[in-house]
Amino acid sequence: MTTRHQEDQARSLDQELAALDLAGRLALVGQLGGRAVFTTSLGIEDQVITAVIGTGRLPIEVSTLETGRLFPETVALIAETEERFGIEIRRFHPEQADIDAYAEKYGLNGFYESVEARHACCHVRKLKPLARALEGAAVWVTGLRRGQSGNRAATPFAEYDAERNLIKVNPLADWSIEEIKAFVEEEAVPVNPLHARGYPSIGCEPCTRAIKPGESERAGRWWWENDEKRECGLHVPETAEASSIPIRT
Repeated sequence: MTTRHQEDQARSLDQELAALDLAGRLALVGQLGGRAVFTTSLGIEDQVITAVIGTGRLPIEVSTLETGRLFPETVALIAETEERFGIEIRRFHPEQADIDAYAEKYGLNGFYESVEARHACCHVRKLKPLARALEGAAVWVTGLRRGQSGNRAATPFAEYDAERNLIKVNPLADWSIEEIKAFVEEEAVPVNPLHARGYPSIGCEPCTRAIKPGESERAGRWWWENDEKRECGLHVPETAEASSIPIRT
C-alpha cells in the first residue's frame, strides 16, 4: 500500500468516523483489517475507550507504557481495569540498559535540568516502548481530544502517521471533558483517584503536578518548562533531539 493511498484512506475514514458515536467509531476500527492497538495511559479519556472496547469485546488490543515512574494509583488501576472489563492490558517497559545509559549521562532525575534531558527520558521510557507496542500494527487508537490543549485543537478523527506507517484514530477528538465525566458516571467506569485531587492529565509521577484554578488540563505536565505546547513526543514530535543519548536500538 502506497503512502498516498494510506493518506486517502485516512481522510475517508476521518469523514466516516465523524458521523458515528463512540461505540460505532471503535466498532468500525475493529473492522478495518490488520492489527489495531489502543495505547492507554489510564487517564479518564482512555478509561472511556477501554470500557467500550471491553464491553463490546472489540478486536482491538489494549496496551500501556509502564514507564517505571508511574504513580502507584496508576499502576493499581491497570489491574482493576483488567478485572472490571475482562481484558488483558499488555505492559511495555523501558529497557534497563537504556535507563542506565540515561542515568549515566543525565542523572536519574536529570529531566528537571534541561529540555534535552527531559526529551531523552521520554524517548527511553515512552517512545521506545511505544515502538514495540505498535510493531506490526495497522491502526493505532488514542485518547487524544481537541479540548486537552491548544496543541491538540485540530486533532482529526483519523490521520496517516507517516513516522510509524499506520492509521492513527482519535475516536474522542470531539468529546468535551464534561461528556467524558458523564460517561464515566453513567457506566461506573473505574478512574484514577488522582483526577479528584486536581490531576486532569496524569503522566509519570516526577513530571506531573495538580493544576491550579484556571489552568489548562495539561498545565501540570512538565510544569517547570516554559513552552506551553510541551509534549513528550508520542503524538506531537518535539523539536529537540532525544536520540543523541547512547541507547540500544
